[in-house]
Amino acid sequence: MGNFSLAPDQLARCAELRDLAERRLAPLAEKGEPGRVNRPLVAELGQLGLLERLFTSTALDLCLMRESLARVCTEAETALALQGLGAHPVHAYGTREQRERWLPEVSAGRAVAAFALSEPGAGSDAAALALRADAVDAADAADGTDAADGPGWRLTGEKTWISNAPEADFYTVFARTGTPGSGAKGVTAFLVPADRPGLTGEPLDMLSPHPIGTLTFDGVPVTAADVLGETGAGFRVAMTTLDLFRPSVGAFAVGMAQAALDASIAHTSQRQAFGGPLKDLQTVAHQVADMALRVEAARLTVYAAASAYDEGDTAVPRRAAMAKLLATETAQHVIDQAVQLHGARALRRGHLLEHLYREVRAPRIYEGASEVQRAIIARELYKEAAE
Repeated sequence: MGNFSLAPDQLARCAELRDLAERRLAPLAEKGEPGRVNRPLVAELGQLGLLERLFTSTALDLCLMRESLARVCTEAETALALQGLGAHPVHAYGTREQRERWLPEVSAGRAVAAFALSEPGAGSDAAALALRADAVDAADAADGTDAADGPGWRLTGEKTWISNAPEADFYTVFARTGTPGSGAKGVTAFLVPADRPGLTGEPLDMLSPHPIGTLTFDGVPVTAADVLGETGAGFRVAMTTLDLFRPSVGAFAVGMAQAALDASIAHTSQRQAFGGPLKDLQTVAHQVADMALRVEAARLTVYAAASAYDEGDTAVPRRAAMAKLLATETAQHVIDQAVQLHGARALRRGHLLEHLYREVRAPRIYEGASEVQRAIIARELYKEAAE
């Protein structure tokens, strides 16, 4: 493992990303409608070449991208990340036809992708998926698809808490092709274009401003040509995708925490109280020091997990879980402390910390809640000890 000191070119690239985010992405983000896909913002990410980098970057580079954007414009960071999460299974497991059809569109910012895993009764417990993929003959499956693709399935059920739903152009959907009770072994991943008959959705009004909604599958037709990877191996598609993106969720959290820390240092340096700047109060200075310590510890854990992924380390699941857990919990604490240091002004609508306070809560839940990350860490530790 490396020592996680960034090279000069990496530091320069991070600074460039922050500059781009401030000049070209933040103005578009401000014009977006909360809870809706901001297509001009997605298109600009494509124009800047950032979406294409989702498929060519190392895990560490992905983390640096997400952290840099999050420090300046969380909406741009989230739009980038959701494109990666929804399209990575196509990049990693798709057929040549699937990749040629969708990846150029995603990279250019013309097509919006989504990762459809969670269900009303299966959030963190991905093996408990209930969306049914009922096998049908080729002739019956051909409604909206190509009968020449062979035997297929009809998808029936519901997905919820799906980012970019219901406005995405295609979804990576995980459904049960095996018998109920078959657990992870009975799940298959499908690439489902949004215009398939029987697929509908509704937006959800959430605390954080990014788009999220439900999807309803009423006999949606899919065939073998829509499978990502192998039939029955969808759980692996989901978990390998999450192993890559969990550290970068941590990077998103670190970026938000750093923004809160930067704001706190500036505020406590200028704000006068009790005869001098707040920073001269030992309790305040020590609080800021503790915030900085936590942010740096989280950052290094994220970089370690990303490097482990890039090096093919067998401990990736544990390190990825540690990175997401520590970074998201740290960001929640640091942003809360930043609000306390700023006082009532931080609660005013439109203040940076008011925005971050709403944004920071969700990452402790999505892509595996904090409790699930602890379970993964413990499981991996005991498995390593038994080897």
